[in-house]
Amino acid sequence: MKPSEKTIIPYKNSAETKKLQIAEMFDNIAHKYDFLNHFLSMNIDKIWRRKAINLLKLSNPKLILDVASGTGDLALEAARILKPQHIVGIDISEGMLAVGRKKIDKKNLTKIIQLQTGDSENIDFLENHFDAVMAAFGVRNFENLEKGLSEMYRVLKPGGEIVILEFSRPQKFPIKQLYHLYFFKILPSLGKIFSKDMSAYTYLPESVYQFPYGKEFCEILTKIGFAKVSYQSVAMGIAAIYFAKK
Repeated sequence: MKPSEKTIIPYKNSAETKKLQIAEMFDNIAHKYDFLNHFLSMNIDKIWRRKAINLLKLSNPKLILDVASGTGDLALEAARILKPQHIVGIDISEGMLAVGRKKIDKKNLTKIIQLQTGDSENIDFLENHFDAVMAAFGVRNFENLEKGLSEMYRVLKPGGEIVILEFSRPQKFPIKQLYHLYFFKILPSLGKIFSKDMSAYTYLPESVYQFPYGKEFCEILTKIGFAKVSYQSVAMGIAAIYFAKK
């Protein structure tokens, strides 16, 4: 199944832009997001984040930007593994950030991790500012993918590294068939039960199946200007980790 040119949005009856709908959707599910994220992935998402962060260990970045930071799980994992001087997390959903700030405060990491409202397609930092830029399950939600990736490139220092964790699409039997069944039939029902927002968990599989993945996404990163672009599939193709340098 090839990605569609049609813009996938959470609330199909809304006249709001995708960006505003995404902010609304995550505000709506913020209170249950962490529970559902870990429950629905059987905590495998924690392993994926750890694997992504480990790709940055050799360069030992001191100043990191976490794009579409959400509730801060990737930032918290980066702080634990990389021991940087500072991490800035940006997200358009203040509801998600509020949850993240409580987690950061609980771990006494407020001096290391700062979460702030921010638009990934208009990042409020000067160019060549960060040693590393990272994102987990966020770039898929950009209203304009290339604009968001270009902003990530702009604020990254020359020689800096980017790591992106995103859902992919398994291609092998029977994982492909089981994945499709789970994503389109089971997930929306579970999401409705626990979050009361079925649209959010209908949007998720639709956005994954539209999103360019693997070599196609690597080609977009190369087009933006990134070098040494590579990716690795995890969990039999359920997700992919992309790595590149400026």
